[in-house]
Amino acid sequence: MQFTVLRGTSTDGWFLSNPHVGDRMEAYLLGIFRFTALLFAVFVAFGSRSTFADTFNLVELSKLFPETVGIFRKTQPPLSPDVLTEQGILSSPEVVVGGQAEYVGGHNERFLVEIVRLRQESGAYSMLSIAAASARANQPQLELTSNYGTASFATDEQITFFKGSEFVRITNLSKSKSSNVVDLARALADTIDKGEADIPALVKHLPNPEQARKTALFIDRFTSLQTLLPNQAVLASMQTDRDADAAFVDTGSGKVLVVEYHTPQLAKDNDDRIIAKIHELWNLGQLAPTGYRRVGNYSVFVFDAADEATAKQFIDQVKYEQVVQWLGDNPNILKEAERRYVQTTLGVFIAVMKASGFAVVTCLGLGGLIGALLFSRRRSRQTALEAYSDAGGMLRLNIDEMTPQTDPARLLGPGQKA
Repeated sequence: MQFTVLRGTSTDGWFLSNPHVGDRMEAYLLGIFRFTALLFAVFVAFGSRSTFADTFNLVELSKLFPETVGIFRKTQPPLSPDVLTEQGILSSPEVVVGGQAEYVGGHNERFLVEIVRLRQESGAYSMLSIAAASARANQPQLELTSNYGTASFATDEQITFFKGSEFVRITNLSKSKSSNVVDLARALADTIDKGEADIPALVKHLPNPEQARKTALFIDRFTSLQTLLPNQAVLASMQTDRDADAAFVDTGSGKVLVVEYHTPQLAKDNDDRIIAKIHELWNLGQLAPTGYRRVGNYSVFVFDAADEATAKQFIDQVKYEQVVQWLGDNPNILKEAERRYVQTTLGVFIAVMKASGFAVVTCLGLGGLIGALLFSRRRSRQTALEAYSDAGGMLRLNIDEMTPQTDPARLLGPGQKA
């Protein structure tokens, strides 16, 4: 093998003149170049994706926080919701985007506005109920109302509500109390889509729902409920994989927990585990629920009730309402349309008959009343007459001279002139 030395050292000449080794080196350098280009493309792709995600979040946050809300204006760009995160309220996996911003109103009053958008309205209601439970530690009488948004509650410094799929909390940062926080809450609620404008159906199925919805705690797509009642070991037996919701309320005479599983199989599997765990707790002499029953896809627990009869009364009030949805065309759509048509027609007919009957009764009543009044007046006038009247008390000519003159002295005699 011969080497041709070019300029430089022999080693340099060997790299340049040996044809076989040169091909291998060219392939080696080409491989390095390709790997570097691929690595650079990956970095660019990930960097672009991260930049796009950040830009998307900024765009979504700007939609959540308008520059002006009524007489209030935003003083800074939105930031991450650190306060909600520190308080453990912002822990739902359903969160899409969230942040906080400061607004200023009249007299330079400052307000902190925190908004979180979730995938479903039930998630927003869940955050509201968790925030209410946290605030109830300082104000035990606090209840949910509908003064702002779909549901809300208010404390001395904050107004918290949910509307549609958004959770909103407004905090007064000024030292003095202000009524402008109410105006800000209402103005901000008007800018949010109301969605279905309703609370989750599971809360409505609690015992005494009208009262329960004021203090109920709703947790959507949970993994564990052990922190809710730490001394109840039966709650650790449930396995949901975030495919279940729960509603909890303390009625005063017992604590009721209703768990809704999203599939019948999940409900059955957990029911078997719960029953086995309750029997185990009984055998060990440990604390167990006062009452338990599976109702449809619900698991209904009653804790700390006075006796089993009271627990049974609570459970009997929980009704599971099954909802059937057709994946394709509803085969009973014609029957449903016919039923609605018959109901509508029957309703219109009944309404017309009621209106007609009411009109007839009203006319007869008014006619009878007016006739009675006229008859009474005629009778009273006829009774007041001193002589017989053949005209029923009406004006007559007195041709028969039966009616006496009013003043005979003022009449002119025969041949007298006025």
